[in-house]
Amino acid sequence: MRFSLSSSGWAIIICVCSWLCVALFAPCQAADLEQLLKNSHVPGLAYAVIRGGKIADLKAFGVRDASSRYPVDENTVFEAASLSKPVFAYAVLQLVDSGVLSLDDPLSKYVPDYVKDDPRAALVTVGDVLSQTSGLQNWRSKTSPLKTYFAPGSRFSYSGEGFIWLQRVVVAITGETLNDLMARLVFDPLEMKQSSYIWRSDFEADYATPHDTQLTPGNKKRPAKPLVASTLHTTVADYARFLQAVLSGARLKPATAAEWLKPQIRLHQRCIECVQLDTPDADQHVAWGLGWGLEPDQGLFFHWGDNGGFKAFVVGSVATQSAAVVFTNGSNGMAIMPEIIGQLMPGENPAFAWLNYDRISPAGGWLDWLHAH
Repeated sequence: MRFSLSSSGWAIIICVCSWLCVALFAPCQAADLEQLLKNSHVPGLAYAVIRGGKIADLKAFGVRDASSRYPVDENTVFEAASLSKPVFAYAVLQLVDSGVLSLDDPLSKYVPDYVKDDPRAALVTVGDVLSQTSGLQNWRSKTSPLKTYFAPGSRFSYSGEGFIWLQRVVVAITGETLNDLMARLVFDPLEMKQSSYIWRSDFEADYATPHDTQLTPGNKKRPAKPLVASTLHTTVADYARFLQAVLSGARLKPATAAEWLKPQIRLHQRCIECVQLDTPDADQHVAWGLGWGLEPDQGLFFHWGDNGGFKAFVVGSVATQSAAVVFTNGSNGMAIMPEIIGQLMPGENPAFAWLNYDRISPAGGWLDWLHAH
């Protein structure tokens, strides 16, 4: 006797099978990722995935503090580190669209005293800062006073100082505090309710502590002054809402949204701070837009974050309306990032070779589970 099912019958079976797969494999997924974190000496991790422009997945694993053993959850506040920069760039581009600023405006027009005794610094523009071609070093020090190392706009060299200079410009021309401006242009419109460039008392209830490679908790900084290059505190859910705006071009003119993710300069040196005039190595297959790193051959935008005990990475594609962001609270976080990102958003990422962090490639476990399912 031949047995047959109606379409509705098959739908019920498929639904039940799907439920069983989730029920059976979810505990394995969590256990395997916990083991991955343990093997890599990373205490905790949270990630968000966007597919088709929608937030498709939010997950958290491990602990936010190795001493207290409090677990990371979807609302845990992490330091975004340099993932702070694209969020600020988004606000700057809105100011450009409104006519308050121009990408060609020299920063010295508004804040002339940021770089001392350097006539070439007068040429640094808003666009130069966003495209990381200002010529300034990443950070000044007692032995390395702030100056331009090459003609602005001519070469790439990553600079946090450039972003802080632009922060001062934005505050000067708007008359707003930085955090109030970011709330008006970004946090409130995108409903990023757990995001701030300065510490908030409500973060005390659920925040991640930084850890070194031995899983020793460090001192959690609670910034009272905002630095757009590094002090954004946020959650994966909030950052995912920002990524939705990036993918859709929300709150930007179409031409501005396109320019944001258009290569302004291609990188030909395997360095981040490239202030020395060395012979170019080779095409790194990486470029820089206006606040975003780009992988032009793959059609991807990206950025990484490194605040010592906090490591983060984000990658996205406007063409496929997909993105992934990962926050960790361990110094080894970047070591496992290529494998995790490779599973959340499969494909080639030349940015990891360019960044040149040490890598840990655990065999089996959670990564295999993701690959198979």
